[in-house]
Amino acid sequence: MRELQLESYDYTLPKERIATCPIIPKEAAKLLVYERRSDKITHTTFKDFANFLPRETLLVFNNTKVLPARLYGTKAVQDSKNPNTKGAKIEALFHKEIAPNVYLMQFRGRLKIGHLIAFEGGVFARILKEIQENTLGVGFKEAEFFRISNNALESPLNREEFFEFLENFGNIPLPPYMKRLATQEDKKDYQSVFAKHLGAIAAPTASLHFSEESYKNLKQNFQSTEVTLHIGAGTFIGVSVENILEHKMHKELFFISQDSADKIKLASHITAIGTTATRVIEEFARNGKLSGECDLFLHPQNKPLKTNALLTNFHLPKTTLLMLVASFIGLDKTKQLYQEAIAKNYRFYSYGDGMLIL
Repeated sequence: MRELQLESYDYTLPKERIATCPIIPKEAAKLLVYERRSDKITHTTFKDFANFLPRETLLVFNNTKVLPARLYGTKAVQDSKNPNTKGAKIEALFHKEIAPNVYLMQFRGRLKIGHLIAFEGGVFARILKEIQENTLGVGFKEAEFFRISNNALESPLNREEFFEFLENFGNIPLPPYMKRLATQEDKKDYQSVFAKHLGAIAAPTASLHFSEESYKNLKQNFQSTEVTLHIGAGTFIGVSVENILEHKMHKELFFISQDSADKIKLASHITAIGTTATRVIEEFARNGKLSGECDLFLHPQNKPLKTNALLTNFHLPKTTLLMLVASFIGLDKTKQLYQEAIAKNYRFYSYGDGMLIL
């Protein structure tokens, strides 16, 4: 079947359609509205977003907060004369905590077990173990982070101390296709106005379209609730198997309060603000759990059970995000709408324009 073949989710995007910075004001971003019942397409902007929503809908937002998860340091050469002599430059990307004071990291640079990397703030990382994350097809290393005072090793940084270190010295991990370094502006732009819980290494990008004012207006005029899914490394990784059913999804931590769970259960109509909110809703619809690891893969043969409408950005080819969109409207309609967006000069990916599926 075409909908199960990876090549079916490929498309060609002109490079100039990749957004590398956000539209300001946020409400000026383009919005493609597709109404399934009438098969109608409307081109508008986020200024009119609320006008298309059913009055009875429950809006579900993902309130994860992006960590400044990218670090730049140097290899610390260990020798008897000067134990902190700095060597080659090293880039590190935090993925998740895997044990107390032990963190899963992706490093750019040659490192082996026992090597030390020096970072700002007097913080060092020590490589503990090399592992292969089969889900992502990427090599990772387990590392502990600690400080050295007067050449004496201090205790490893706990989770609170480590996150504080990232907040002070880390950089926003912009997606690699932007091909630029993060700026101070990105610390605000690549974060939703309702972000609360630190833990993501990528933003729930549909959420970036809302200003403080528009978010406040939505909450005043519609039922709403929040869930948390900490977006991880898998959001940057494409599918590599020819039959998408053979793809193994990455796992991401999620949390739902009892109040949010009750609202989702009782809702007659739900609009998910983004693919990540959708996955939490659908994970809960399937197993009823309020927290855990979400590895739900939505595609045309695993359609949403509870989510009625979706607000989303335009996604990269051959990704599970594109397949999730197809779980709502099918492969052919997804490809048609993407070609429509390209023809109408929509901006794609994280800082790009959006689409509302009703």
